[in-house]
Formats: sequence, structure tokens, C-alpha cells
Amino acid sequence: MPLQSTLSGRKSDSIQAVSTQWDGKSFEQLRQECLQKGVLFEDPDFPATDSSLFFSESVPVQIEWKRPTEICKNPKFIVGGADRTDICQGQLGDCWLLAAIASLTLKKEALARVVPPDQSFDQGYAGIFHFQFWNHNKWLDVVVDDRLPTVRNQLIMLHSASNDEFWSALLEKAYAKVYGSYESLKGGSTMEAMEDFTGGVGEVYETKKAPDNLFEIMKKALDRGSMMGCSIDISSSAESEAKTSTGLVKGHAYSITGLEEVNFRGQKVQLIRIRNPWGQVEWNGRWSDNSREWDYVDKAEKTRILQNSTDDGEFWMEFEDFKRNYDKAEICNMTPDALDDSTKRHWEVNVFEGNWIRGSTAGGCRNYIDTFWTNPQFRLKLEDADDDDDVCSVVIALMQKNRRKLRKEGLDLETIGFAVYEAPDEEDHVGKDFFRYHPSKARSRTYINMREVSERFTLPPGNYLLVPTTFQPHHEADFLIRIFSEKKAEAIEMGTNVDADLPEPPMPSPPEEETDEEKGLRRLFEQLAGSDSAISVRELQQMLNGVLSRRKEIKFDGLSLSTCHSIINLMDVDNTGKMEFQEFKVFWDKMKKWIMLFLSYDTDRSGKMSSYELRIALKAAGMHLDNKLLQLVGLRFADENYDIDFDDYLTCIVRLENMFRVFQAMDDRNRGRVKMNIMQFLMLSMNV
Repeated sequence: MPLQSTLSGRKSDSIQAVSTQWDGKSFEQLRQECLQKGVLFEDPDFPATDSSLFFSESVPVQIEWKRPTEICKNPKFIVGGADRTDICQGQLGDCWLLAAIASLTLKKEALARVVPPDQSFDQGYAGIFHFQFWNHNKWLDVVVDDRLPTVRNQLIMLHSASNDEFWSALLEKAYAKVYGSYESLKGGSTMEAMEDFTGGVGEVYETKKAPDNLFEIMKKALDRGSMMGCSIDISSSAESEAKTSTGLVKGHAYSITGLEEVNFRGQKVQLIRIRNPWGQVEWNGRWSDNSREWDYVDKAEKTRILQNSTDDGEFWMEFEDFKRNYDKAEICNMTPDALDDSTKRHWEVNVFEGNWIRGSTAGGCRNYIDTFWTNPQFRLKLEDADDDDDVCSVVIALMQKNRRKLRKEGLDLETIGFAVYEAPDEEDHVGKDFFRYHPSKARSRTYINMREVSERFTLPPGNYLLVPTTFQPHHEADFLIRIFSEKKAEAIEMGTNVDADLPEPPMPSPPEEETDEEKGLRRLFEQLAGSDSAISVRELQQMLNGVLSRRKEIKFDGLSLSTCHSIINLMDVDNTGKMEFQEFKVFWDKMKKWIMLFLSYDTDRSGKMSSYELRIALKAAGMHLDNKLLQLVGLRFADENYDIDFDDYLTCIVRLENMFRVFQAMDDRNRGRVKMNIMQFLMLSMNV
């Protein structure tokens, strides 16, 4: 079933990182094994070969993989503390990763988790190191050996400015291992890596189009331990790292470290504190370190605000000047498990995992209204408004999983987005007509081919329906939905109901009360039946194909033997392996209803119905499946055009009814006992 989890409260020590090694061994186990054997670790999962470097091209130069002990005399893991000067870009286009690492060095608690400090080239050295990354709602502990790609004894990928320091180069290698190769790290956003370093949810604001309450949003984010950054756009590569007359640098990643309101000449002024990781180069405009504006601020307040300011590139500026001079502000909102106990407040977080599977739940965006409703749906209940407000602040983030890792298979990012509706009452899964006649209340600003799309909304308390989608239907991907709310909110996946409402079939009419149709069926039945007055599977196939072939509205090539086996299994109450006429009459009543259902969805009379309509057809037949089971059924019965022909439709519906009847009987006999896993039971019974 799709995973759901809820995080709240203080940091949980129980959230442990999971080993990623093929044999499940931990870093410490592997290190001890190497020490006992007197050998240096060689990672079989990420070998020192060309395939770990590139997947789409050959390595352009002669690469030698060397350990730090072969590169310099006295290698160190970290020299004098990890900071941004330890991060120099190599031959790979992953500056987005470097900027995120630079920001990480400013958050010492987060850095200590990503880069565990208990490792070195001294005592206990065994050629193995480990790092921790957040990946799809869990923390991974990633081990690597310390063989690094070099040319003429120089590191060619990320490296430190110090020739004897190697933590950043090994961190990049571990990150490349997570995604399959160094090449997989080409191109990305700083926020993507920041999320992998913290487990947070990213938001990006264009300062020129920012909401009026951006200052309040950022102030609350800082109180909740969020990491924040900002940058100035460039129009060409020539502008990169160009310094403006006001002391700001274009195309450069800054960190935001504080927000304050001060009294200035009888008015409240909003200020923001920014840090240039380079140091020294600072803003020289209003509210800079030595500007006259500070002379008009209360002395005690000035001392409090400026007490931590230094000449290392950290400076204050008025918030309006910030919006005029910077183009983007990024916020990485932290989950409770990534925070320390000093954090003032915490987000409440709901997390879901799901899939878009073609033929069942890959419905595409609302442009494709006939399939849009089949996408996974989630209900969100907002009860408590924010403090000092009458609305609820919510950040919704939709992430597509594993796409960077799947690049080598030719799969790139899907174009994704989501919409939010007011939820109708008492609906397990909302149908097509609802979306046809109800507009969305909120939605992602655009559909875009990014790993994650996130938006902040302020919504009145109430029940909401969240629908995540790819832009086009039939596109498959796995996804993660995270819902951050200021107050605790209840969230559930819809369409998880698995049950059936199958009334007992009516008693068949006695021979003297049979209709003309039943009398005709009896004559045909008796012609096929033997002395035991029952028909076998093959005789049933012959009879049904003969009867159905006369119905011109049904286009099909005949029922398969497999379908007829399923019918016998459903109707053979006395376990003879054959069907008597009274059993056949009961089945025929069902059959007529199923035919009418099929015809109502075979709108073009092609003899096929869309697999996306299967949920409605089964519901009309009294059966409810969740998304996972619908996906399995769709994969089993739908063709390459996402259609189901009459024979497969009949097989599906007969097997499902058979399963539900068996399951209900089992449950009746075992009341009070824990129910068996209905999904496993249905999967076995469906033969999928």
C-alpha cells in the first residue's frame, strides 16, 4: 500500500539511516572487517571504473583512481573545520551541488549528520568513509571507498583548496553513488541537494513577484529552523560572479541568516541579514555595517542586532532593498527530525508515496478530463488556523522519485504539478463529473519538468482534495507528496477502500415459470450436456460463444477457455468441475448486467473499454478496489492502448467476484480474528 507517515514534535533519535550496501552491512561492520583482514576497502557497489564516471560517453582522458594516501603524504579528512573554502569545482557541471554544500557548512548540526565527523585517515583508517543523505522519506547511510579519479596526480572532480583535505571530494563521490554515476550529477538546482542534505521541503520566490507577506513567511521559516538563501540572476555567463557597485555579486549563492524589525525615526523598518560565503565582499548601501541609519536605532536594540555581525561577509539591508537587488529567495523548510531542540517552532508534516501507472492512475492534468479523475487523490483536513490569523498556512511539495538515477535508462524528468479542490463529503474517490463542474481552489503555478514542485498556500479551515499529476496521461513515475502545515492537519489517501457489496443471487425460477429466453437457453444447454445434465468448461465456451455471437452490439472474437474456467469456479457450488443448468441461469442473470455495464463504457462500439473506466465499472458491479489493486488489474488486462476487450473484462469481473465471495466466506467463519492481507489474497487469486 502507499506509504504514509506523520512527523511532529521534537527530533526523533529513532530515525536511523539505512545502509545501502547490497549485503546490508553497516559502515562500522565493513570497516572492522577490513581492519581485521588488514586490507583497504574496495566498494563492489560503486567500483573504481569508467562506468562510475559516465554512462553516456567514454572517459575523454586517462583516469587513474587513487587513494588520498597515494596523492599526498599526510591526508586529512577535515582540516580546521569544514567550510566553503573546502569546495572547489572540478570537471563536472555540478555547481548546484557545490552551492548546497557551501550552505550546509553554515548549518553545523545538519553538516554533522551528512558528514559524520568520526572518521579520519589516522586511527581506524581502512579506506572506507560514509555519508548520510535523505532520499524519499528515509535517511541513507552511504559508504564509499576512498579511491578518487585523478589526472597526473590531481583530483579532477570536486576538491578542497587544501591539497591534503578530502571530505568534500569523498562527499561528492558518495552523492554520485546514490544517483548511479558522476555524470548523473550534471545539471540540477541547489534546492534539490539542500533537500537531500536535510530532508526539508524547498520553496523558491521571485522577489519582484513575491507575495506581500514574504517577510513574515521568511521570519516564520527562520523560527522553524529553515535554511534560506538568495541570488541575483545573470543574463550571460560573462556576468557570473560580477560585482555590482553596491557590493553584491551576480550569479552567486548567498545565505540568509536573520530577519528583524527595528524602530527607525518613529517607524517600523524590516531588515534582513545576508551572508556572502566568500567573506569580505559586502553590501555598501543602506543599513550596511557602518551606515548612518544605525545611529537612529535605540542603542540596546542596535547592540543586540549587531552583536554577531562580523567582517566576514555578513551584512544587514532593508527588506525592500533586498527585493530590489536580489532576484530569488530560496527556503528549505525542515522536518522535525532534522531540527535541534533549540528551534522555536516546528512544522507538522504528512508524507505519502504513490505511483502513476498507465492504464489506471496515470490520468494526466485537467486538460485530459476523461482520465484526470483517475489520478491518486488525497484528502487534507485543516481544522486549526495559524496563530494570530484566520487561515491555515500549508506548503505542498510534489516530488518525482529516482529520475536522476534513471537517466542512464533514457528516462528523464516528467512534467508534474498538482491541484487542490474543496473536498466533497463522504466520497472515497471523486469521479469525473466532480472535476468537470468544480474549479480548483489552489494549484501549482505551472507544470514543470523539475524533481519537485512546491507551493505555499493560505486556505480557510476545511476539507480539501489534493490531486498530483503528470502533465500528459499515460506517463509513469513514482512520487512523494509532502504536506507541511503550521498546525496539525489530518491527511489520508482516498480510494483505499477494498470491499464488495455483492447481494445473494435470486433463486432460479422453476422450469414451469421460465421465460422464453430461459427456455431457449435450456434447449441449447441440454444439447451440449451429457447424461449428468451438466456442461464442462469447453462446452460452456461453445454455448456462450454461440449465444453471444448473436448479439451484434458486442464485438469480440469469442470467450477464451481461461475465462470459462473462471466462470465455472465462480458458479460451481457443488465442486463437480461442471455447471448445471440452474447454476447457469444464475450466472446468466449476472452476465446480462455485466454486458450492459460493458456496453455503457464501450461508447464507440469497438468491443473495448478504457482501462481508466474500470474503477467505475467495478463500482457499479458492487466491487471497490484501491489504487494499488487497480494498477495491478490494469497491468494484467489492459492492452498497449489502455483498452480492455470484452473477454478480458469478463475474466476480470468474474475472478474479482469469485475472490470477494471466497474472502467474505472466510471472514464470516473467522470473526474476531485479524483479517488476512486482502491485497496478497487478491493478487494471488487474480494470477498477477
